[in-house]
Amino acid sequence: MEEIRVSPDYNWFRSTVPLKRIIVDDDDSKVWSLYDAGPKSIRCPIIFLPPVSGTAEVFFQQLLALSGWGYRVISYPVYWDLLEFCDGFRKLLDHLQLDKVHLFGASLGGFLAQKFAEVTHKSPRVHSLILCNSFSDTSIFNQTWTANSFWLMPAFMLKKIVLGNFAKGPLESLNQSELASRLTLNCQNSYVEPHKIKDIAVTIMDVFDQSALSPEAKEEMYKLYPNARRAHLKTGGNFPYLCRSAEVNLYIQIHLRQFHGTRYAAISPEMVSAEELEVQRTQLSNDSESDVES
Repeated sequence: MEEIRVSPDYNWFRSTVPLKRIIVDDDDSKVWSLYDAGPKSIRCPIIFLPPVSGTAEVFFQQLLALSGWGYRVISYPVYWDLLEFCDGFRKLLDHLQLDKVHLFGASLGGFLAQKFAEVTHKSPRVHSLILCNSFSDTSIFNQTWTANSFWLMPAFMLKKIVLGNFAKGPLESLNQSELASRLTLNCQNSYVEPHKIKDIAVTIMDVFDQSALSPEAKEEMYKLYPNARRAHLKTGGNFPYLCRSAEVNLYIQIHLRQFHGTRYAAISPEMVSAEELEVQRTQLSNDSESDVES
């Protein structure tokens, strides 16, 4: 991350996109940090949720390249419980006046995105999911027995756990409570209930080279979402959105294109050609007719 922080692109990002801090809970210590780029007229933007070892800025390449799509990148505050996180995130969407959103989640961020979609399934707030190097069951990390003790551990020990079990990242920017709460969320005994989010469009993005995610965890995701689109990258490790950003951005655009011309488009209508909108409307009409026939 140090090489990235001295890059011209990163410095341009930090100088042009302000970091906002928002409090939505009664507890003033819980501060949501987010970058908000693109037209505010877009009512169903895509929101990025970072992994255990990342902050909102790890997605700066996506903001720079696709800010015309109304991107909002969020780093979550200190939450110790999944339902507490979901309640806080729902309040944040209310504060931003967003009824529904598309979520891109990396690793822990992807797990939280799935859980938020699951918790809000009766009054849906998630229109689609892009799950990057993500998982559906926290037991794969074999750390559930230590989840309740992370808050006691000093920062250096927490960093050692992250480096040994998850992914190396910009850990120096996370304090003890942030690291401890993320590890707690990551390792609390929990799993996704797919039947509650079966109607949500999903793209699963993963890499073929080495990452913190085991082949078994990847296969489990494929089984959980048999109808999901798959986006495979030959390389990219734990942070493909940083080192293979052009390919990741392309896959994001392909995923979001299916919503062009609808109220859930994450792109300004002025950015879409009339020909593409006509094709999209025809496709939607054909899909509706197929549903009626079946």
